[in-house]
Amino acid sequence: MTMRITQTSIAASTLANLQSSLQRSSRLQEQLSSGKVINRASDSPSGTVSSLALRTQIGANEQYSRNANDAKAWLGTADSTLQSVNSRLQRVRELTLSASSTGNMDVNSRQALAAEVTSLRSELMGLANTTYAGRPIFGGTTSGSQAFDPTTYTYVGDGGSVVRRLDARSTVDAAASGTAVFGDGATSVFTLLDDIAAHAVGDTSQLAGDLTKLDSRSQQVLQTLTDVGVRYNRAEAAATTADNTVLSLRTTLSGVEDIDLPKTIMDLQLQQTTYQAALSATAKVLQPSLMDFLR
Repeated sequence: MTMRITQTSIAASTLANLQSSLQRSSRLQEQLSSGKVINRASDSPSGTVSSLALRTQIGANEQYSRNANDAKAWLGTADSTLQSVNSRLQRVRELTLSASSTGNMDVNSRQALAAEVTSLRSELMGLANTTYAGRPIFGGTTSGSQAFDPTTYTYVGDGGSVVRRLDARSTVDAAASGTAVFGDGATSVFTLLDDIAAHAVGDTSQLAGDLTKLDSRSQQVLQTLTDVGVRYNRAEAAATTADNTVLSLRTTLSGVEDIDLPKTIMDLQLQQTTYQAALSATAKVLQPSLMDFLR
């Protein structure tokens, strides 16, 4: 039995082909407009899955970069502050040696020396309460505005770790220990400087012991400086790694999502040419003569 091909079936098939061609042109135009191969999940299910995974990784590494840079800011502030602390302590050492020398130093000179030591103690208190982003860098995770009470010299921080995640497997503590650097209360560097100021104008025989304590405190400052420097370098390396990873992932993402502009333009031109040719041919097919209707 021979199947009869009617004018209606020819028209339907031809129009369906035209519609399909028009949809391909429309999709290419949308890709050119957006610059993306994938404009909806149905465009490429596998590509969409890859895109989402890459974007998740990019987001994570961007956060690692922010964390590392925040740690660098904390540790950089601690480093510069500790440098200043060290220079003040060195000046106090010079003054202590001068006050303990056997040479003649009149009362006025000793009082001036003691006044400078007291001034340096006030400067050290200011450095001990240095803040970054409104938080004391030697105060741990305290919500207060100070690490040390300026009146009692008591440590009022909490000694907690300011933890920043550098990648999926490692973290860094961005804080510096306030008590390790400055001590606490009666055993603090502030009390020591008060003692030095008093002994400079009083019992100078005590200055030798003060000097030993001062050297011990200075050594602790240098050790903390070294530790802060090591952690700063870790954070800096982590920030660089995260930034490079983001750049690499974005390149990969571009290969998944972005169009090949020259190729897409050529494909669209070819599709439009094909569509126009099909449209012309269809017009001829869909123009039945009067005799065709009378048959």
